[in-house]
Amino acid sequence: MNHPEIIKLQKFLQRTFNNRNIDVRPRAKLNDSVEVFIGEESIGLIHIDDEDGDKSYMFSMSILDIDLEDIE
Repeated sequence: MNHPEIIKLQKFLQRTFNNRNIDVRPRAKLNDSVEVFIGEESIGLIHIDDEDGDKSYMFSMSILDIDLEDIE
């Protein structure tokens, strides 16, 4: 993904989740996805799907069971 595309994704996520701390960063040696952070914590990946001329983005976030231990 190029820099303008990454900035658009970041602004979209910040607006959608009402959180200016969301940061979208390129991944080293990979240009088909970017990493999403809140502060310094990685929360997921965005992959680009550009098949058949229809471009879309897939946001993937893993939640570990230990992250849910303090949730009631």
